[in-house]
Amino acid sequence: MSTAILTGQPVPGSPLEGDLRSLGFDVRTARDAADAETLVRAVPADQRVAVVDTRFVGHVHALRLGLTDPRFAAAAVPGAVTVKPEARGALTRALRTAVGAGAAGTVAVVPDAVPDQLAQALEAADVDVYRPELGTLVAAVPADPETRNAARQAVAAVDDEAVRLRSAVKARDGFFTTYCISPYSRYLARWCARRGLTPNQVTTASLLVALIAAGCAATGTRGGFVAAGLLLLFSFVLDCTDGQLARYSLQYSTLGAWLDATFDRAKEYAYYAGLALGAARGGDDVWALALGAMILQTCRHVVDFSFNEANHDATANTSPTAALSDKLDSRGWTVWARRMIVLPIGERWALIAVLTALTTPRVTFVVLLIGCGLAACYTTAGRVLRSLTRKAKRTDRAATALADLADTGPFAGALATLRGIPALAPVLAFAGGAAVVATSALTSFGSPWPVVAAAGYVITSGLAVARPLKGPLDWLVPPFLRAAEYGTVLVLAAKADVNGALPAAFGLVAAVAYHHYDTVYRIRGVVAPPRWLARVIGGHEGRTFAVTVAAALLTNTDFTVALTALAVAVALVVLVESIRFWVTAHNRGAPAVHDEGEPA
Repeated sequence: MSTAILTGQPVPGSPLEGDLRSLGFDVRTARDAADAETLVRAVPADQRVAVVDTRFVGHVHALRLGLTDPRFAAAAVPGAVTVKPEARGALTRALRTAVGAGAAGTVAVVPDAVPDQLAQALEAADVDVYRPELGTLVAAVPADPETRNAARQAVAAVDDEAVRLRSAVKARDGFFTTYCISPYSRYLARWCARRGLTPNQVTTASLLVALIAAGCAATGTRGGFVAAGLLLLFSFVLDCTDGQLARYSLQYSTLGAWLDATFDRAKEYAYYAGLALGAARGGDDVWALALGAMILQTCRHVVDFSFNEANHDATANTSPTAALSDKLDSRGWTVWARRMIVLPIGERWALIAVLTALTTPRVTFVVLLIGCGLAACYTTAGRVLRSLTRKAKRTDRAATALADLADTGPFAGALATLRGIPALAPVLAFAGGAAVVATSALTSFGSPWPVVAAAGYVITSGLAVARPLKGPLDWLVPPFLRAAEYGTVLVLAAKADVNGALPAAFGLVAAVAYHHYDTVYRIRGVVAPPRWLARVIGGHEGRTFAVTVAAALLTNTDFTVALTALAVAVALVVLVESIRFWVTAHNRGAPAVHDEGEPA
């Protein structure tokens, strides 16, 4: 339980103590500053502590936003300040500093507005104090009965529950989600909160519903396809609900952000597999289309991740293209048009669900590939223009993040030590990757030429990361590497032309893609994966080389077995390490985060 310490003269009839208890605080009252300091020290070291002015008048949700958000070490609203355990020492020092000391070194009597002074003292001590945007919510410390009465009237004039429901919805979202899902899913989020459900439980329920939808699609019947489409939409409703529940109840966590992100990908790609199985029951082999859709969507996300990481803290981050984009975002219809054209998750899942129910898996995948392909061209072209026209100096942190996203293994890593070689990183990454994919596509299965091209790819990919990735277009290196590895697996599996090869390739790409998504969220949430993990699973260049060697040396059937074995091995290593890491980070109290998600 958290502890709230009230300071100042009690106000008769104030609901403050009850409001704090409703938020989970154990409320104590300090007689003077010395007593306040004593009470702060008495709170167990692993608990949150808040200092609140007894004269506070405001909405309960204003207190909730200011005092219970787990993402911030220190936070404040007018009349209240709180710190998590990591900032307790700073609060104790700020308390002594803010109230001043008496002649004999004793702490003075508590003056007015102690919490506000404490927040200022924390900021003066270089502690980041989060101050939430309250909007129409009231949080005030009236100095006299007249202003107190005015503040109470202001509180009564605003329904904080309505504000809380509105703020539960993501500020920036797609058209379909904003107008077709969020108007009612927010009420489902409140229903879940009032029954004690957590966002992680809702996230898990969304995954289970999506897996059932995939199972229905796998039946290959029209009834199964209709049920699959409906269940996929319901899974998306729950997917929106978990984030809204997190905002509604401020239940943010590192583990929750990771589950939400990885389960989204697991749901979508499992559904692709279900459609492919259903099509196979009807005599139509669409595994190549399913794998192509997964590869395209994964590469789109890698473009998003790489671009954002490269420009996360870039200095002089200005661009005429970005200015034009901001201008378009200020006009009503262009905002929604631009959000829809990138085919974000809401529009994409609605498209998949409708096409599944009304058409065939082949039509679904063809339309999906065309739509996602156009969206990828639009977003990537815009980001290339921004990168070429902006005069930005990228930081070491950005270069490190891109190097982690590159997923370099032991072979290319050895070449990356040759830092004296000048390299055009994106050109090398693209050229090497295009060569190995094209060679695999243009030669017959079993040819040694893909092995030669893969050896060249090892060299070019190593040289591509030989220098820090700080160039204007260096964020393209990870997407090019992803496309090269995934594309080679797809082409060689299709060339094998044997039952089971493409499903095995689907499993391998899914396992590797999970590792790449996991890397992204480790970078965002805590720390990048250890270098040994990339070396153990071969890195992108090692896996690409291994697949080409297997295709050259093994029969079609044995190649399928090799792909399956590699998929199982990679999946076991990355899943075990990933689960161990995230559970450990959660148990050790890793900083809570809330990822609003990628637009695509």
